[in-house]
Amino acid sequence: MSVRASAARALGRVLGDGQSLAAVLPPLLAEVDARDRSLLQELCYGVCRWQPQLQTLLDALLERPLAPNESMVRALLLVGLYQLWHLRIPEHAAVAETVAAARLLRRPWAVGLTNAVLRAALRRRAELVARLEQDEVARTAHPRWLLDRLRHDWPADASEILAANNTRPPLVLRVNRRHGQREAYRAQLAAAGWEAQPVAETDSALSLDESTEPTRLPGFAEGWVTVQDAGAQLAAALLDPQTGMRVLDACAAPGGKTGHLLEYGSALDLTALDQDAERLARVREQLDRLRLPARLIVGDARRPVDWWDGAPYDRILVDAPCSGIGVIRRHPDIKLLRRESDIAALAERQSAILAGLWPLLRPGGRLLYVTCSVLRRENEQVVAGFLAAHPDAVEQPIVARWGRPAGHGRQILPGEGGMDGFYYARLDKRPGGAGVAA
Repeated sequence: MSVRASAARALGRVLGDGQSLAAVLPPLLAEVDARDRSLLQELCYGVCRWQPQLQTLLDALLERPLAPNESMVRALLLVGLYQLWHLRIPEHAAVAETVAAARLLRRPWAVGLTNAVLRAALRRRAELVARLEQDEVARTAHPRWLLDRLRHDWPADASEILAANNTRPPLVLRVNRRHGQREAYRAQLAAAGWEAQPVAETDSALSLDESTEPTRLPGFAEGWVTVQDAGAQLAAALLDPQTGMRVLDACAAPGGKTGHLLEYGSALDLTALDQDAERLARVREQLDRLRLPARLIVGDARRPVDWWDGAPYDRILVDAPCSGIGVIRRHPDIKLLRRESDIAALAERQSAILAGLWPLLRPGGRLLYVTCSVLRRENEQVVAGFLAAHPDAVEQPIVARWGRPAGHGRQILPGEGGMDGFYYARLDKRPGGAGVAA
């Protein structure tokens, strides 16, 4: 299977079945030649990143729409247009290789169509460029609902958010301070041929100048470093677990923050909770590589009665399920998979998780609410509603050089300080507040 045909297979499942790229791409990467893997990733992520624009081009080039069940052919046409519009692959090679891929998809009729569409795209480029400029959905490469929501929530910053979402993100590492300081590991990277820059807002983040397969990095298998955006690395210090504390990492998968908490704190009694057993297995893999202990539990954070042992926690991290709008540059398929109707349901779930876990926090304890979203409905509005309903909860303002105040919390917008978009709110339980639920 050619790399372009493989890309069409992966993207067809995203476009047609609503599956995530993270789920469908790894098996296909294993099937192609190692030399082609970076191109396969580029094609898949690039098409997702620019799909609203590419689909506008395709609609203009097709004489009649493709049948809904032809998602793989549609994906291949988008792959071809992405090469012509965004990559430096020679035009004749992009057309020829994409047409050849059509033959491998067992759609004989798609061969001629692919050739005609791509050659028309080259012939009509000036006209198509003008069309894109007149269509802001195509120009910004964001679905209309998201474009409107970002402008509503962040009117002064929307243009920068949209631009950041369309960039390729840096590969950022978290240096495990149990194995040494950041500068020492940076020197090891340099000796091995990789240049990296410290991210100012953390003492553990290094941003690589060029991306690479993480397993090639010095000490990766031994747990010296973990791939994690710098914005996510702020969580451990904000929660600030102290030696011997009992800590709950709710909604823990895939385990990046779980590992960081254990690296940050000393002798923590940490429980990692997640509703998805398969995703929780990824947490175990992370902790095994880091050689760090934790108790893993499959359970719903909204229903502690099903899994909680009755002992209160000193610290609770709520890394809430969210829309992921703050990490679109890393997961561009969010543009295709997320719907406006999802936001209210997510906010309701986030509120239920906070309400369910709050009784498990001891008086005087701390809960940190985190999302990787920039939408106010999932962030400050959820926290404001929780504070209004829980008089024993006190916001602890976050004073920092990163981000900006956002209601009851602090918001990082995508790209600020080289970080992804994260929201943090820090809530303490009054020492004389309500006790542990029965």
